[in-house]
Amino acid sequence: MSADDDSTETDEPAPAEEESAPAKLFGEWEVTTIEYSDPSTERYITVTPIAHTMGRHAGKQFQKSEISIVERLINRLMQTDENTGDKQKVMGITQDAFEIVHERTDENPIQILAQAVENSAPREETVRLKYGGISVPKAVDVAPQRRVDQALKFIANGVYNASFKTPTDAEEALANQLIGAANDDVSTYSVNQKEENERVAAAAR
Repeated sequence: MSADDDSTETDEPAPAEEESAPAKLFGEWEVTTIEYSDPSTERYITVTPIAHTMGRHAGKQFQKSEISIVERLINRLMQTDENTGDKQKVMGITQDAFEIVHERTDENPIQILAQAVENSAPREETVRLKYGGISVPKAVDVAPQRRVDQALKFIANGVYNASFKTPTDAEEALANQLIGAANDDVSTYSVNQKEENERVAAAAR
């Protein structure tokens, strides 16, 4: 090969590696753009693209806050006679409910869920203290982690009450609960329960 041939050869730059797109929940919903309005519960409302961790955190104390809030909602919805142990079924219900939420609000349903949890989380509740033989109610502040737990419980109970032995499908009932709670609608079961807890606590101060 001549020197002229060598001079004509050029090193072509290697093609740049394409950046992989961030994973999405159910392959549809972004998890990196969620905004929070309540700083006290923000660290306990974890959002990840994983909806089923296969019980990875089950044996670790206080690790439930590392699980996606969507999976925690799914686990709460499983605690009924019809859905016990059938996580795939409840995941399908949740996915369908998210589609309904998106159609009605044109927003990311994970954002709606985060707002619903914040609006359904009670700030005060009552405990009973015994003085001698008398039981007296006492108002106490609710820890942030328990606030999130209570909110998920209220949402799940609202879905069950609205869909059990009624013409309303579970996914429709879940969508209604999430949208109503995100809008802080007092007629929504979860928000109503939160208001009731705080009202009773205010009377026990």
